[in-house]
Amino acid sequence: MWGFVITRSMRRPAVAVALSTGVLIVLALPVLNIHTKLLSFTDLPKSLAIVKTYDTIQASFPGTEDPAHVVVKAKDVSTPRFARAYADFKKRALATGVIHQPIRVSVNKAKTVARVDFPLAGKGQDATAMHALKVLRTQVIPPVLATLPPGTEEAVTGDTAVTQDFNQTMKHRAPIVFAFVLGFAFLLLLVTFRSIVIPIKAIVLNLLSVAAAYGVLVWIFQDGHLQGVLSFHSNGAVVTWLPLFLFTVLFGLSMDYHVFILSRVKELVDQGMPTDEAVERGIRTTASTVTSAAAVMIAVFAIFASLRTLDIKQLGVGLAVAVFIDATLIRGVLLPAAMKLLGEWNWYLPSWLEWMPRLTVEPKLDEEVPEAPPIPAA
Repeated sequence: MWGFVITRSMRRPAVAVALSTGVLIVLALPVLNIHTKLLSFTDLPKSLAIVKTYDTIQASFPGTEDPAHVVVKAKDVSTPRFARAYADFKKRALATGVIHQPIRVSVNKAKTVARVDFPLAGKGQDATAMHALKVLRTQVIPPVLATLPPGTEEAVTGDTAVTQDFNQTMKHRAPIVFAFVLGFAFLLLLVTFRSIVIPIKAIVLNLLSVAAAYGVLVWIFQDGHLQGVLSFHSNGAVVTWLPLFLFTVLFGLSMDYHVFILSRVKELVDQGMPTDEAVERGIRTTASTVTSAAAVMIAVFAIFASLRTLDIKQLGVGLAVAVFIDATLIRGVLLPAAMKLLGEWNWYLPSWLEWMPRLTVEPKLDEEVPEAPPIPAA
């Protein structure tokens, strides 16, 4: 099967590259609207007994699902000065129109920490709740905090605040992770294959694969498609930690396939075989191994996709889809077609990089292999 696909891809490489890249871009488009949040108690399966009990309590004693908790720490948070601050908190919060009753104040036994609960408008982690949290942090807390004794500490927590802060942390740290992984992979491939084209092409192909997996993940879980097939209820988001986790895992798996295939191709090229023929033969000889490994991983990840917890289900679907795309469309169509188009440029190395050491991923075929020592007689 792969022989048929690879032959057709390399026969019209420009068409194969254009079509496969177009498919991957279409699959990746939903990622432009990705929304991430941490899972809360309400995202658990509704059939669980504990969730049914929670829903019954909420119906009997209505309140708020995800209040914001403002924690105040000082030597003594029960003084009249702090009591006036709590009253001011309440007055300012209710005046905003996005924070509601009941606003409660709890103080620990040591009277060093107070917690003020602010029910936010919205549904916990939607745009309305995020706006309410921003109003609390920028309009309600600072004026009141300025009236408290020096050294008073303040922090905001709760599901809404945790999601907001986690998202912001991920946005600031993700570029560092991406730069490290991509840079390190580039250097390794550059030294291993002594080509500046190979690492650039590998990174582009792997990023297309990961982006397509992200897009499918958003289309299914955020947009709410295939809920009946996969047996889940969409909460309108992808779990916050998943995109970065998927990137690191999938990039490692994709790079493993890539090095495995290209090492065979490079070995044939070093023996004097033309690049076009080496690409077709190298991919043909490794296709069954790559397909078998991918099938095993997809089967394992599909088990995660069958579980009831939403974040693990998202993890399983994301990994399974990404491995499937990478082992089929990327390795079977886009890689051979791209290498056919580039021809001898695949092995281009600028003259100013000729100083690099020569590394080999496999021993040379003409190397003498030492004989095994004789087995001693019994």
